[in-house]
Amino acid sequence: MTSLHPIDKHLLFTKNDQEDPRLGECVQVHQKIHPEDIKSFTYDFAVIGYPDDEGISLNSGRPGAQNAPRDVRYFLYKMTPHPRAEKLPQILDVGDLAEKELDLKSRHEVGRKWTHALAETGRPWIGIGGGHDYGYVDGAGFLDVHGGNAVILNFDAHLDVRPLKNGINSGTSFFRLLTDYPGAFDLAEIGIQNHCNSKFHIQWAESRGVRIFMLKEILEKGLLKCLQDFLKGREKKKLFLSIDIDAFNSMEAPGCSQSWTTGLYTQEFLDSMQWLCENFDIRTLGLYEVSPPLDADHHTSKLAALILHRFLFSLGAR
Repeated sequence: MTSLHPIDKHLLFTKNDQEDPRLGECVQVHQKIHPEDIKSFTYDFAVIGYPDDEGISLNSGRPGAQNAPRDVRYFLYKMTPHPRAEKLPQILDVGDLAEKELDLKSRHEVGRKWTHALAETGRPWIGIGGGHDYGYVDGAGFLDVHGGNAVILNFDAHLDVRPLKNGINSGTSFFRLLTDYPGAFDLAEIGIQNHCNSKFHIQWAESRGVRIFMLKEILEKGLLKCLQDFLKGREKKKLFLSIDIDAFNSMEAPGCSQSWTTGLYTQEFLDSMQWLCENFDIRTLGLYEVSPPLDADHHTSKLAALILHRFLFSLGAR
């Protein structure tokens, strides 16, 4: 049996108008697909969903992110392709992780088999959470293939380096990656906020060579300048962009487990991400912790879809 549920085909929006195409018309969906099948498909980007927010609840956060993969796809697949795109992207949507009868760690291992298979194709994929514990799933698959020549950029208010003494949760993803793959990647934590992280966690991350960009530094220097400084000399490495939506301020992203009035700004982020896509070999983008039940007029789901749209067409333009 496959460990993924195919998405609802009603998400594949179309106007049935050749003069007004939509991304839903660019998506392949298959009823039964296995990790070993991935290499047989022709596509430009893959999408996988993690409708699971148990890790958030285990970290004392507010649930709701299990609804994000559907809502974010809804808005993404209604969007028009970029008008300057030379061709429409071919998107393979492999579906949503479905192993709810397993414990969280086992679900992560199932997801990791999929991300490993996606990474082996050499084509980029998008992971839509769910809790940021699935940053480990996307990161592990990425590092299984590209470890030793890899950079991870985590855009987040939190470091997510909590140790495992209380088990796996949404705050443990980068602790797990740093301990499971020591020396295999460079990590920058970007947009970190003072009131969201303990002194111990900051010191632990720095002792592992993590470059921490506090929000204050981002606001003073500019996001693009910070990224340029960190990535100088790393131009030939493979990148994984991990985006926790709570990196953005609450005016930009109210619908998340933990939202603050301070944070990143949409336009600056989109411009910086476009620079990344144009200059680096990005293999995966993970977007986590959008919580539709906590949102206002789908504001945060639309932001997430906008980020993914910019990623698809900035990377596809290379």
